[in-house]
Amino acid sequence: MSTPFVAILMGSDSDLPKVEVAAETLKKLGVRVEMKVTSAHRTPAATHAYVTDADQRGCAVFICAAGMAAHLAGAVSALTVKPVIGIPIDAGPLDGMDALLSTVMMPAGIPVATVAIGKAGAKNAGYLAAQIIAVGDAALAQRLRDDREENARAVQAKDAALQARLNA
Repeated sequence: MSTPFVAILMGSDSDLPKVEVAAETLKKLGVRVEMKVTSAHRTPAATHAYVTDADQRGCAVFICAAGMAAHLAGAVSALTVKPVIGIPIDAGPLDGMDALLSTVMMPAGIPVATVAIGKAGAKNAGYLAAQIIAVGDAALAQRLRDDREENARAVQAKDAALQARLNA
């Protein structure tokens, strides 16, 4: 079997600008990614076929982004026992709150891990997917630790610059 990958599904191509940060995060960590536009409502047969095929090809985690009714993550979770992470998209008149509730309120036995609304949530979805895979991949776990250390150094550098400016 090939290297495990993360499948990122979105309900519409308009979700791509908000979701691509998840793919960028995963690629930066050396995790293979596939992306697809598919809809729980408009293309249910295609969604089913892709999830089934990806499952058989070694998909380790599914990330699903959708706005408003946001049923994509739940529909995918119903088709697989692999982890599913839902990204509620900030769209529509409720600016993502409807998507958040639709994503998080799953029936018992069909779990969806849900991250924050929008781009910040998408970035965390990428990290969470990598952490799930890293349970069985020591090299990926080390890359995640290195990334956290790099982030900490960046915060410390920003604080040092602030302190220098304040004390000048």
